[in-house]
Amino acid sequence: MRAGWRLAIQTIIMLVMLIGLTIPVLLLALALHWNMEGNLYFTLGILVELVAITTSVYLARRFLDRRSFASLGLKLGCRAFPDLLAGIGIAFIMMGLIYLAMSRLGWIHFDGFAWQFDPLPVVLGQTLLYLLIFIITGWQEELLFRGYHLQTLSSGINLFWGVLISSAIFGALHLGNPKATWISAVGIFFAGLFLALGYLRTGQLWLSIGLHIGWNFFEGIVFGFPVSGTASYPLLRMHVSGPLLWTGGAFGPEAGLIILPAILIGALLIGLYTHWHLHSLPPGNPPFNE
Repeated sequence: MRAGWRLAIQTIIMLVMLIGLTIPVLLLALALHWNMEGNLYFTLGILVELVAITTSVYLARRFLDRRSFASLGLKLGCRAFPDLLAGIGIAFIMMGLIYLAMSRLGWIHFDGFAWQFDPLPVVLGQTLLYLLIFIITGWQEELLFRGYHLQTLSSGINLFWGVLISSAIFGALHLGNPKATWISAVGIFFAGLFLALGYLRTGQLWLSIGLHIGWNFFEGIVFGFPVSGTASYPLLRMHVSGPLLWTGGAFGPEAGLIILPAILIGALLIGLYTHWHLHSLPPGNPPFNE
């Protein structure tokens, strides 16, 4: 079956599952008089997406592509955990440099820490909740975009267009986020190219998943920026007052020019980390692996 049809069927399965799971959750919420605002609504939505994306990609890979789920780049080999940790570490450096640069330029005004405003149990609970949410988000978005989209498009066209189109879809779908603009979509597009680099350099998704988890966690929880237009629970409380073109404003750094040098530094770090690992892969492993 052609790549376009496989992508279309996977998308249809995913949308049907999203609708089919969302309706009973909403009916249950109404029956139990749940307050569907804030964390509960957001968490339930993330869990519904997790099931729909993971299941639809598994079914498409197994029965349309007739290949194993692990062949998407999910082998649990000796490099999986180090790649995951390396991605998280690289994201920490990137977000830390963004914070330091904006602070030195006078664009960040520090207000305090979370434990100065909320009781410690609340701080710990909210931090763990958003960590879980960002782990799920990193998994499902990399599985979908750098996993099924990129690899299926590359098998039908070529690698260059597979990376480009999957990253463009990644950016366009974030236009539905709060405070999104066409500039933020371009920023997310470049973030998609950056995340694809992790996969291309290793032939696995673990580095990209780590980058994605670390990006959201350190951006939102540790350094207190909005995460692609959405609020989390920042441990470091601050507000940004610099030029919108550079800072990204209420959407976060992805909508500002500040993200471009950070991505370049992150790409360099990926190159340094994977330099030895790339040469140890069997021939023909990236970008496709059984």
